[in-house]
Amino acid sequence: MKREIKQRPAVVEPVAVDSPGDAKSWVEKQAAKHGLKWLLAHADDGVIWGRVDNGQLITSDSVAPEVSPPLRAETLQQARLFAEHAELLLWRDGDNRWHARLIRDAAVEETPTFTDAIDEAQILWGTDPQPLGDDFTLMSDGAQGLRHAVPLKVEGKFDETSRPLRLWVRHYLKDDDNGFTRIVASRLLDLRLEGVK
Repeated sequence: MKREIKQRPAVVEPVAVDSPGDAKSWVEKQAAKHGLKWLLAHADDGVIWGRVDNGQLITSDSVAPEVSPPLRAETLQQARLFAEHAELLLWRDGDNRWHARLIRDAAVEETPTFTDAIDEAQILWGTDPQPLGDDFTLMSDGAQGLRHAVPLKVEGKFDETSRPLRLWVRHYLKDDDNGFTRIVASRLLDLRLEGVK
């Protein structure tokens, strides 16, 4: 796939957060406020996927507790709540303080923080899907038994040349003082199945 630089005006906004407290409730509140759908969180004890359905966050630990830890503020390192129009990033700094920022598509009348971007599909591992509840799928890969529970319904059998899961990322570009164009920020856009017939 050829990378193309396209105009994708976006603004960056800080989001106030003292502590997410009950992390699930905090994520649900932010998802409703900003119209966000997917969750990808990294915790001390593993990776957590999630999907917001009708205002309720369904996380991978509810359908695959043997693979995914629960979403807890105590172990959470960072969480990305995203949809095609925006991403909210929550992270804990080295002093154990919480921070959050929102990157969203700019409205016509807004002055954008970023104007140019490239979109990229990152291939996620998983060739052997096993259905779980709530339209999640346990994806396994390789002899090492790598597994994660994704919030999509995946059917079929795949090999290493046709992994179907894609995590779409948008990279925002700016020119530096030396005239080089650099990626200055990135956000998650979407989780998709591609190449599945």
